[in-house]
Amino acid sequence: MQKQDIKLYVDSQFTSPYAMSVFVTLQEKGLDFDLLTVDLEANAQHAHDYAATSLTQRVPTLVHNGFALSESSAITEYLDEVFPKQAVYPKEIHARARARQVQAWIRSALMPIRVERNTQVIFYGKKLEPLSDAAKAAAGQLFLVGESLVPDDAENLFGDWSVADLDLALMINRLALHGDHVPEKLSRFAAQQWQRPAVQLWVNQARPAL
Repeated sequence: MQKQDIKLYVDSQFTSPYAMSVFVTLQEKGLDFDLLTVDLEANAQHAHDYAATSLTQRVPTLVHNGFALSESSAITEYLDEVFPKQAVYPKEIHARARARQVQAWIRSALMPIRVERNTQVIFYGKKLEPLSDAAKAAAGQLFLVGESLVPDDAENLFGDWSVADLDLALMINRLALHGDHVPEKLSRFAAQQWQRPAVQLWVNQARPAL
């Protein structure tokens, strides 16, 4: 088998939820990779060398045997196709489609939550102002979708763990870890997901002071 040369570029503060999604995927698959950081505060993602590697000049960017790919859900789907062992998407076609739907929705909706509860809340314990009416409405939408998806009697959304479990848990934890109201079932789901060893490896990264 060809030796795999895998590099993952992430933000230097280790707060990007999208970088976390790919990092955890690589860990769950047991793949060796080099972890490289990009200082977004210094706009290093637009520097010539990085821009020449990352088509969209964002993190995360994966480089696999010379092939560079950015955008987190594209990367996790690619990794599942190239390295099918320890799949991070459900095998059943409808469940796999639903997992991708969850990912796409989290990345494109709920903007007031993402703005008012940025991931510094999760990884730095930052405390922010109470939620606006718009953010409360977005939280209500999150809870409605989450409670319809999270089983009452199972730890994961689709049986075996998938990367969609992590992405949903992270969105919930923007609120739960800040101390905002979250329904008990969703709070418990997010807390369970947070204890996965691969997730804890990201949570416990050494971060620079703000």
